[in-house]
Amino acid sequence: MLYRLEIENFFSIRDRQVIDLMIAPNVPDLDDRYAPVFAGSQARAPKVVAILGANASGKTTVLRALEFIVSMIRDSAQRTFPGFPCERFNDLESASRPIRLAIELGGVMNLSPETMKRVQDPASVEKGLYRYELCIEMKDGKAQRIEGEALRQKPRGHGKWQRVFERTADNTVKDSKSFPLSGYQHLLNTLRPNASVLSSFALFQHPTAALFVDIARRALFQLEAGSAQDQQIIQFLVQHPDVLARLNRELGRIDVGVESMRVENTPQGPAPLFKHSGLHSEMPWVLESHGTRTFIKMFPGIAVTLAQGGLFAIDELDAFIHPLILPEIIRWFHDKSHNACDAQLWLTCHSASLLDVLNKEEIVICEKDRQGRTRVYSLMDVKVRRDENHYRKYLSGVYGGVPHIG
Repeated sequence: MLYRLEIENFFSIRDRQVIDLMIAPNVPDLDDRYAPVFAGSQARAPKVVAILGANASGKTTVLRALEFIVSMIRDSAQRTFPGFPCERFNDLESASRPIRLAIELGGVMNLSPETMKRVQDPASVEKGLYRYELCIEMKDGKAQRIEGEALRQKPRGHGKWQRVFERTADNTVKDSKSFPLSGYQHLLNTLRPNASVLSSFALFQHPTAALFVDIARRALFQLEAGSAQDQQIIQFLVQHPDVLARLNRELGRIDVGVESMRVENTPQGPAPLFKHSGLHSEMPWVLESHGTRTFIKMFPGIAVTLAQGGLFAIDELDAFIHPLILPEIIRWFHDKSHNACDAQLWLTCHSASLLDVLNKEEIVICEKDRQGRTRVYSLMDVKVRRDENHYRKYLSGVYGGVPHIG
């Protein structure tokens, strides 16, 4: 369970911003909205994280930062282009300030193939917290190289952070018992300046690196829309008929008139067709509503994440989706019968009505000042009563993050 994200000098975020979602043990949880940061921990984090704010306030930047960290862990060694797919804050001073990012999450300690064999017996493995840090050197406004990278662990969540590995500015990598370099020293000579240690070592079957990369693969993102993504989603549904069957059950519940969707193979590729009650012919993809297509495109990511655990992040969840459908999607993540693996949903939206179904621990606000700098904070950082009307308070500007008109 991810509970902390730190961002500095990344797109619209200039100064270090910290989203700390750790929930104190004494906070009540009557309807399963929170999950232990790691199994057996008293510290918890929300299963749903909703980011609200005005247009261009930096909501997407938060998800971009999370996606960038995950992609650096997962597949940076496989990229063929130089540099980094990110931007620094656009002022003169930030042109030579490093980009700094970090995440903290819970998991099994001293991760190794031997440890994973014992995971089925929960009492036999130690759990705790992980912290992954990434620092990218900037020069004259251009990202140059990874200046620092580290993975640390804190067994049982207590005491000091312990090194798993650490990469220094001179490209030296310090190892540990849980991340040995023995047999992999030769990889240090070819470690690319824009590729992470985890991605690079996993590419050559380093067992611990490969396990961390597998964990990163459980984070799915839907931040960009386009026809190419449409085809990927449709192809996924063809390859996973069980997900398509679940999608059809939900479509029948939430979409007026849609009885079912099927995918037909054509010379141009797979083509979705929709059967509507009362209509003679099936309707093609292009004639379906934006709302139906939007729901279909987000559903595979949600279904897979709920089934296997991990994290699903989606930008503008409320775009083209009826406000009565949004709480239903939120409930899937709260409900143990849907979310047995304590999967986490991160979303951005403008729909203030969603605040009526969220606790303050689940709400993050973004706002931008007149110098274009994004500030991010949880409602846990604001003096907010548990029983107050979040919808009314937010729209009245008490929490910040609303547009200033006039």
